[in-house]
Amino acid sequence: MTDNSDQRSFWSDIAGASWVAQQGFLDGLLRPVLDLVLDRTDLAPGQRVLDIGCGTGASCLAAADRVGESGHVLGVDISPTLLDLARERAAGCAHIELIEADAAAHPFESADRDHLISRFGVMFFTDPVAAFANMAHALRPGARVVLAAWGRIPENPYFTEAAAAATDVLGQMPRPEDPYAPSPFAFRDSDRVVGLLRSAGLATPSVEVIRLDLTPPGALDDVVTHLLNVGAAEAAMRHFEADPAQRDEVAAGLRARFARFETTDGLRIPAEINLFTASRA
Repeated sequence: MTDNSDQRSFWSDIAGASWVAQQGFLDGLLRPVLDLVLDRTDLAPGQRVLDIGCGTGASCLAAADRVGESGHVLGVDISPTLLDLARERAAGCAHIELIEADAAAHPFESADRDHLISRFGVMFFTDPVAAFANMAHALRPGARVVLAAWGRIPENPYFTEAAAAATDVLGQMPRPEDPYAPSPFAFRDSDRVVGLLRSAGLATPSVEVIRLDLTPPGALDDVVTHLLNVGAAEAAMRHFEADPAQRDEVAAGLRARFARFETTDGLRIPAEINLFTASRA
């Protein structure tokens, strides 16, 4: 099953506008993860890159800087809402191409790419093996694959503390029947995902579990505003149709919970990232 229309609807109609509005904040927050992906990919001038789940374009722009005008970056996302902003940001950059497509089914040009990268863009496929097998067609023999996904749930307070602040006020969100259904944490079981990559025909799949700090821009109030509009707390408030008073209570809980991450260099939120690598046989 490769129908990912539910994800298209979510990232276009439900979450898309908030992510566009929060683009600058999210780019700063997730910059350490993007740097990790690009450093491990070891991009060089003239290379051709496939960027899966490129969103509002930060990863495409950063990859394009590394491959230069003699290279090329093909960014793919299922959300037209996110891609509209990505196209604005990439305007005038001739070596970036952005397409709206489901990467699980898109007919990529065969053996066209030297690298496949993704920063949090591959955890949302209904059939990950079929999706990776399809994307592999775009890769040249020996091409490198580098994918970042969220690690274990308890090790990612960006999600857990936000969810707890909402639960304290609104109650527990329903839990999915399938723990590996498409979601931010669908790839938290690193051994399982290595097996998925192998089943898709990719060679030498491996994982490195990395601890790093997310770097939200601004002060604590900026982080609270962000969390009220994107992520676990926002999802809970939307699900329970929180009223303004409840929203204020959630905001107070977020402020109290995230204050412990304040440092002299701004907020630093610890995270665990599963960094998967593989290659095209």
